[in-house]
Amino acid sequence: MKEMKILLVDDEEEFVKTLSERIEMRNVKSDVALNGEEALKIMDEDLPDVMVLDLKMPGIDGLEVLRRTKKAYPGVQIIMLTGHGSEKDEKEARRLGVFEYLQKPVEFEKLMRTIVKAYKSKFESSMVAATFAEAGEFETAKKIMDEEKE
Repeated sequence: MKEMKILLVDDEEEFVKTLSERIEMRNVKSDVALNGEEALKIMDEDLPDVMVLDLKMPGIDGLEVLRRTKKAYPGVQIIMLTGHGSEKDEKEARRLGVFEYLQKPVEFEKLMRTIVKAYKSKFESSMVAATFAEAGEFETAKKIMDEEKE
């Protein structure tokens, strides 16, 4: 697998920069966006594999970033990380295709395990679809890839 790229999106600047530093100590590249608009702009220039996304931010909130990202870049795996979410927010995030919904504060090791799982899952469905395609099962392969886009 290629080197993992992570985009961290949170309006709490000190928190997100510290998180980025800790992730980079693991030799994993991470970019930081301090709001939804900045996150969408970064994705247009350098698409991440995994996004760790705050829910409550000024301007474009996390659910709207999730919605737009899944529509434009369905392969990006998104982990919602929030200290202010409700059950309703979590339900909507899951409906929109979030990989995982975590509450702050989260143990750093748990977050890293979730990021790695999200990264690996990005490739699993593509590999399964390729296996079916190689076997001549093109409709099955197409169905798997279409489900990934939802």
